[in-house]
Amino acid sequence: MFRDLTRKKQQLSDKECREILNQEVRGVLAVNGDGGYPYALPINFYFDKTDNKIYFHSGKVGHKLDAIANSNKVSFCVYDQGYHKNGHWSLNVRSVIIFGRVHIVSDWSDDLMLEFSTRFTNDTQYIQNEIKKFRNNTTILCLEIEHMTGKLVNES
Repeated sequence: MFRDLTRKKQQLSDKECREILNQEVRGVLAVNGDGGYPYALPINFYFDKTDNKIYFHSGKVGHKLDAIANSNKVSFCVYDQGYHKNGHWSLNVRSVIIFGRVHIVSDWSDDLMLEFSTRFTNDTQYIQNEIKKFRNNTTILCLEIEHMTGKLVNES
């Protein structure tokens, strides 16, 4: 069902894909939007390496949630900062593309949000205050990974 990479020499290992998901904090989530148009948005995420799931936080309403209610199939792309080889102008970027299904987590715990938020700040008092303040207006989404592939791209 999912396509193999065309340029297999550029394929990243599962371990490299997981490293990228652990290091990076933002990606692009693509859903099936209105009128059959794709809707892709930059979004913060938390990769739970133990459960092999990706979590997002959201408000209670909006295009993203409407699209997911209509079709829970999504793709999610994460890429690193890239690097230049000595003497070359071109950028080498490692990217991960994930296909899967998203569902709303109805009984999320403060511990999950704490794990999510510590990727951005270690100020636990601030995080706990934010959780308390926005808990009732926050939706947590869980991406169940069905297929993951990574690739090293040279932008020359």
